[in-house]
Amino acid sequence: MMSTMRTYTLLAVMTALFMGVGFVVGGEAGMLLAFGVAVIINGVSYWNSDKIVLRMNNAREIDANARSPVERAFASDVVDLATRAGMPVPKVYIIDTPQPNAFATGRNPANAAVAATSGLLGTLNRQEVAGVMAHELAHVRNRDTLTMTITATFAGAITMLANVALFFGNRERGGFLSSLMIMLVAPMAAGLVQMAISRSREYEADKLGAKICGNPLWLAAALEKIDRGARANINRQAERNPALAHLYIINPLAGKGADNMFSTHPVTANRIAALHKLAGEMDIPLPRQQDASAGRPQTGRPQTGRPWG
Repeated sequence: MMSTMRTYTLLAVMTALFMGVGFVVGGEAGMLLAFGVAVIINGVSYWNSDKIVLRMNNAREIDANARSPVERAFASDVVDLATRAGMPVPKVYIIDTPQPNAFATGRNPANAAVAATSGLLGTLNRQEVAGVMAHELAHVRNRDTLTMTITATFAGAITMLANVALFFGNRERGGFLSSLMIMLVAPMAAGLVQMAISRSREYEADKLGAKICGNPLWLAAALEKIDRGARANINRQAERNPALAHLYIINPLAGKGADNMFSTHPVTANRIAALHKLAGEMDIPLPRQQDASAGRPQTGRPQTGRPWG
């Protein structure tokens, strides 16, 4: 119930914001036109926001019959995790980018999709990938994805319209008003994104995901690698569509230092610490800082499961 009310509130606020930008562009006529467009976006976003988001990321669907053995194994593991979670099997997608990352989308568990980057499969081992996908399935099961995907679609449309206002604003109101509008709308759109997917949701998805895959340390190790990889590799699709940043398990804009406005994720170290605490509660031995017998440092990453890359 609360999730539904939050979604309706977001849609109402976004519609009002869309109409405001329309007023700057074309006065009352522009505002009415923007309202009509907003109604269309609301309907399209509900039914097709997942397809829009996947297309914006150039995602390609795979299944158990994929040509690549890595992709076949990946799709098969998603089926196993969904079965273990007692939920419908989502569609599986790959995004061809070297940055390790992943996200989930869809209006409900029966119409969901999960996507992983090629960089994720090339950087993480199989257990770590399982931890990541369990996290994404947790978002689907918690019904976070509807709000996340609708907000991404609408925030992108608002920002696009604000850019139109900057160049084609009503001359009677002067160029200054148009410039001021674009300066105000972008941060407001970012604020709506932050409202849509709070930091607490990421912690909840981490916790449920760890229980789905059976070992919190798999996800903890994965988050460490993804965070490091996100800073070292630029995600071109996410850079072109920064309103999508909150969908990913780790902020995909970190590679270009553009994550201030759209920072929606908790600090990775805090998430890892919470997962280590959960592992202790589940009686799973925590990683040691030093292997006394061998004299080698322990990384805290799962020691079984070969890298897929």
